[in-house]
Amino acid sequence: MEINGIEVELDLRYSEMNLSEGIRKALDQKGFTHATPVQGGAIPCFKEGKDVMAKAPTGSGKTFAFGIPMIEATDPEGTDITGLVLAPTRELALQIQDELRSLCAFLPGIRIACLYGGQPIDRQITTLKKRPQIIVATPGRLMDHMKRRTVRLQHVQTVVLDEADRMLDMGFIKDVTHILKQIPNRKNLGLFSATISREVMDISWVYQRDPVEIVVRPVEENKPKISQYRIKVDMGGKVDLLADILEKKNLDRVIVFCNTKNTTDRITGLLKMKGVSAQCIHGDLGQKVREKVLSTFRKGELRVLVATDVAARGLDIDDVDAVINYDIPEEGEYYVHRIGRTGRAKNQGEAYNLLSSVTEEIRLDQIARNNQYDIPTITL
Repeated sequence: MEINGIEVELDLRYSEMNLSEGIRKALDQKGFTHATPVQGGAIPCFKEGKDVMAKAPTGSGKTFAFGIPMIEATDPEGTDITGLVLAPTRELALQIQDELRSLCAFLPGIRIACLYGGQPIDRQITTLKKRPQIIVATPGRLMDHMKRRTVRLQHVQTVVLDEADRMLDMGFIKDVTHILKQIPNRKNLGLFSATISREVMDISWVYQRDPVEIVVRPVEENKPKISQYRIKVDMGGKVDLLADILEKKNLDRVIVFCNTKNTTDRITGLLKMKGVSAQCIHGDLGQKVREKVLSTFRKGELRVLVATDVAARGLDIDDVDAVINYDIPEEGEYYVHRIGRTGRAKNQGEAYNLLSSVTEEIRLDQIARNNQYDIPTITL
């Protein structure tokens, strides 16, 4: 790991980090003893009131890196919003809310609210009347509440942009800058991202003050253990191949990624016709439907989840046997996040890529070259 360009090796136990008793109890309950590199670098900086720009791979513990110091700085008896986390998608926002609430298991006075589109705004207004001290929100829905004056940010001390690169890529830069302008007296600003794009740098230059730059590289011991494969097939044979992989590899919990909503619907229907337990999620489905499908998948009651890239980030599911790319994504970064859904929690994972055109082969070759992946061709 690098801090401000200097190579640093940190091996910190949470017990060495001067954390509150409530946080220590919550971490003990989870069985967590050692801070990850990004946590070891970011937590002390946040506690000192410094701005942080952290680049760290998926699954490196970024939520606790900003969540622990944010909760530590929160007054359980307070009634003002003092902590704000912005996330690009409702799925990630909900995941962050859940993780922060788990840290507050022994801090009952701290209230956390999640604001996102797709849920009735009146229900969120009712939650806000309970005076939460920490808000997790998507930028668009937070702007809606600001216009209605149901959220006031003048007392916010800490702001975090999680998956900052993705959020700005999705076109939220105007909303984000407007929100930041409404919090001129914040104590610190954290930018957390898997990549540092030009847009993220622009936000840093304008809104951060001498940020501590933390870079956690996906060194071998931190990389998920994922065996990646490519299988060539005629376009008309992809669904049959998909079913063969499920059976021959004895996979019980799988995420299949497609590039379009129509494809996810079609593939889900065809898998069901073959007797495979499958459901899909994509942007056109209502939030309640998506949450129900994800809940069913997490409980192990669903064998195959078919998804667009809306599910590539922010899914807190540790025991996915394999990821299958029915389509090769247009962007290499999406590929990294897709396969990152397997091989989590130090488990062995597998990723299968179905190739039916020269274009897909070229695209996968480029992804493999840019990320130094070994993706051999196999047959079933």
